[in-house]
Amino acid sequence: MIDIKQFWKALFFSSFFIFSPILWAQGNKKPTLLIIMTDQQRFDAMSNAGNTVLKTPNMDRLAKQGTKFKNAYTPCAVCGPARSSILTGTTVENNGMKVNEYAYSFEKEGLMPMPTFDEILSKKGYHCEYFGKWHTRTSHSNVYKNPQKTSKDGKSVFGPEGCLYIYEDFLNEKSPNRALKKGELYDTYTHRPYIPNPLDKSYGKTDEEVKQSKKKRSQPDLNGELLIDKEYSMTAFQAKQTIDALERLKDSTFSITCSFHFPHAPMLPTAPYYNMYATKDMVAPISISDDMQNSPYIKANGRLEHTEYGDPEKVKYMISSYYGLVKEIDDWVGKILDKVDQLGLADNTLVIFTSDHGEMLGAHGMRAKNVFYEESAHIPLIIKYPNKIKNNSVVEGYTSNVDLFATILDYLNVEKHKSDGESLRGLIEGTDKDHGKYVVQEWDYRGDIEPNYMIIKDGFKLIIPYTETSKVINAMYNLNNDPYEMNNLLGKNPDKQKYLEKAEDLRKSLIEWLTKNKSSHIDGVQKRKLI
Repeated sequence: MIDIKQFWKALFFSSFFIFSPILWAQGNKKPTLLIIMTDQQRFDAMSNAGNTVLKTPNMDRLAKQGTKFKNAYTPCAVCGPARSSILTGTTVENNGMKVNEYAYSFEKEGLMPMPTFDEILSKKGYHCEYFGKWHTRTSHSNVYKNPQKTSKDGKSVFGPEGCLYIYEDFLNEKSPNRALKKGELYDTYTHRPYIPNPLDKSYGKTDEEVKQSKKKRSQPDLNGELLIDKEYSMTAFQAKQTIDALERLKDSTFSITCSFHFPHAPMLPTAPYYNMYATKDMVAPISISDDMQNSPYIKANGRLEHTEYGDPEKVKYMISSYYGLVKEIDDWVGKILDKVDQLGLADNTLVIFTSDHGEMLGAHGMRAKNVFYEESAHIPLIIKYPNKIKNNSVVEGYTSNVDLFATILDYLNVEKHKSDGESLRGLIEGTDKDHGKYVVQEWDYRGDIEPNYMIIKDGFKLIIPYTETSKVINAMYNLNNDPYEMNNLLGKNPDKQKYLEKAEDLRKSLIEWLTKNKSSHIDGVQKRKLI
């Protein structure tokens, strides 16, 4: 006769020895990483950041599932330098990538000698893939195992305009080009027809007239509606690459980056995103009326040549298109997050959503980035990691995307590597009382003929060059009562003496940051006269 108690006891122990290794393996599986990075998305281009016009339910969803950083800034408001700092956790001065042109310059030696976080993760057994805009040193792309790394004509996806080439192959198959109709021009980026709006540099011209002018049209010159199916847009293409990678790699330890090109120029959304936010209903920036007479940026970004960005009516077209491009990204972010959930990956995946820098969008009469104004410098940052990061939380402290390198290695349980940034974990968990007191941004494109450093602390922003002799106007703004930065407390301000103590306090913190990062500009910043 069978002893029932002995039977269940034997069954329990046999089951334990059979299944415990499986359970142990599941509980000890390395965390995976998903980075979603947009290009040129400013901090307030999300509804969870207080934007009452633009609707971004999926970015909101991500913020509710993780933590949002209220005061996150780019290390440098330029694509290549910003991306290089994110990947390596180093300042632009220390990695050497101070201009976009260095990304693909094979003549420049010694640039970005330090490893990227993906190169470190790869050595720890991670399968790394990267989709979309790269725009940094090609030599660091060897770590990626994308199924397609070259276009049909052999051009690398990690070379100049790399992500565009395989997208063009896709377009040629799915959406062959056609002859122009009346009122249409060719987009210089995708070479597909679009209908220009009044902000476009070639508005009202025929294709023949554009050709005869022989004037080069840059991406920011193009504004209108791109005439391809929304399922074939570049945003859709890059999102689908990411979704496919998640499906393929669901059983592996992966690091996947989805690097969207948009909402960077050209401002050419497809239907239904074009004019989804009616142009007539858009509101021009308050600072568009700034006369800039006491600003170091009076001539920045071709401001005096591109006067249409100071036109309150014309700039509405750009705002409408920009919002449409962000909305399209948000729709695809939702589909990417849905795939993560469907595959059962959510609980073990660190998800980071951010952008490389912002967009002026007519603020101070400017387009593009490259400056220390909030619209260009201040960016979105959301981090989600279930059971490790509290959901629906907000970090108020000042942070830089140079901190992402250390944060990734920290949460993925990889030993510390040399970095100029700090892990954001202490700020997230409330254990780090020093990190987040101020943030610094740098810019060294043309030397000291423009501002080189920005520091924000206690709601005050100081903007200065890095030499004693520069003729650039010093600037300090009190963001607490002047969020649009129209009242420079230094420079030509007759009352600037009363703000010297505050400016000196900011400089002291800037010197602290420069010293920590072994900058060569400490002496120049120290000797600079603030008033």
